[in-house]
Amino acid sequence: MREEQVGGVALLWRQRAADGDEFTDEGQQNTCHRGLPGSHGNLDSRASGPDPDPDPDPDPEQLWTQLFHQLDLNNDGHIDIFELRAWLAGRGLSRGSIERIVKVGDTNQDGVLDFEEFVQYLQANEKQLKIVFHSLDENKDGEVDASEIQRSLLSIGVNISLQDTTTILQRMDKDGTMTIDWNELRDYFLFNPLSNLEDVAHYWKRSLMLDIGEQLTVPDEFSEEEKKSGFVWRQLMAGATAGGMARTVTAPIDRVKVFQQVHGSRGFKGSIQKKLQSMVREGGLPALWRGNGINVLKIAPESAIKFIAYDQIKKLMYCRNNQTNLRVHERFVAGALAGATAQTAIYPLEVLKTRLTLRTTGQYSGIADCAKQILQREGIMAFYKGYLPNILSIIPYAGVDLAVYETLKTSWLNRSKGLTDPGVAVLVGCGAISSTSGLLASYPLVVILTRMQAQVSVKGVPKPSMLTLLHSIVTQGGLAGLYGGISPNLLKVIPSMSVSYVVYEYMKIALGVDSEGWRAGKEKS
Repeated sequence: MREEQVGGVALLWRQRAADGDEFTDEGQQNTCHRGLPGSHGNLDSRASGPDPDPDPDPDPEQLWTQLFHQLDLNNDGHIDIFELRAWLAGRGLSRGSIERIVKVGDTNQDGVLDFEEFVQYLQANEKQLKIVFHSLDENKDGEVDASEIQRSLLSIGVNISLQDTTTILQRMDKDGTMTIDWNELRDYFLFNPLSNLEDVAHYWKRSLMLDIGEQLTVPDEFSEEEKKSGFVWRQLMAGATAGGMARTVTAPIDRVKVFQQVHGSRGFKGSIQKKLQSMVREGGLPALWRGNGINVLKIAPESAIKFIAYDQIKKLMYCRNNQTNLRVHERFVAGALAGATAQTAIYPLEVLKTRLTLRTTGQYSGIADCAKQILQREGIMAFYKGYLPNILSIIPYAGVDLAVYETLKTSWLNRSKGLTDPGVAVLVGCGAISSTSGLLASYPLVVILTRMQAQVSVKGVPKPSMLTLLHSIVTQGGLAGLYGGISPNLLKVIPSMSVSYVVYEYMKIALGVDSEGWRAGKEKS
């Protein structure tokens, strides 16, 4: 991380110091130690203990003016978004963060920031940052160390080691004391609208926004404030809509995957394109979307049940362990149990989805007719075919997915500013890699359960067990048979995640659960 990334105003101070300007405090030379314009006191003031209300700088407006003119590249008396991008994009701020600066600061809605708006924005952001600093400073000594940052992040669901937290601290610690004071934190985040530590956890809530057709990920953490405000349910609705759209877009490829899982490479030869063409010949263009309706329908109840179960399981674990947050392995246990609960409740829909996906023209008139025929011919237990391998698949999927995602997240926190918006590329990339890893780990069980779901029971004929099917698959197709349909499955990961992310972002804005709506809701409450 380059030193210039600590913030635009800090850079101005360094430039003035390089030009020979010296800023003194009561007769003492203190080059570049006074902090930023608008700062209170200097770094040396902490030698005499914490000072919650230090004296203001003698002439902060002169320094704001100089910074304003430095940002106003065309000298028209205004700062527009293009000038901010040119000046701040290389200093660790994402495009979205720069756009929010203009959106929040532009009080007269003319699309640019004049000097008064510019100063008001920086002063307001300072006030928010001071709240963050005081929340970090647990012992109120005017300094924040690595352990205080770690405890604060753990309290809002961001699991991070002390070593990783120290790395983040060192990027803010300009004087090498292994602690940060108010000036150092403010210098680092003055142009980044970080208004609360929960922003950190908020950026990484990804289980609802990225959908690859599976619902086996460990649920995200939500604060009590988010639950009481209704934020969680609006976010669940946004996630369900995004997931439904993504599954609809990739439904033709998903149908190819199911056919390969059930029939194997011997029973369904040819390229994916040829398989799609054969489906169209058999039932017309709508045949490509067979089974998609119920696949979309089951998203909402599964997500809601899993969230409620996860919340209750967490409470039981809190009471037992007398703690306020779950560690990663405890999140895995709670998430796996919540996933098993949700799968148990909606599993009949999974069986119906497989049967409807594999159906031929005229076999079923709809979801209700399919359910009726299964019940009449095979009995109630047919709706739970493949249940055991399905539940077992949760363990490798959720475990690997969570472990990989947390590893990638921690790696990003180490290599970046740590407490900033990771951006679309990082979120989608981490989600794609972790979800694909979980999928590969659990895929043999998925193939087995899909074949069990597809088999029509005949009275008097024994039902093949999970181990019998496993032996049959390996005998006929070798170990590769356990990964039948993996190619179309992997093929749809990127388009599925991309569509779900875009739709999710638009739905968040519509439902008021985007970053600005979320912050506004917190302020109202």
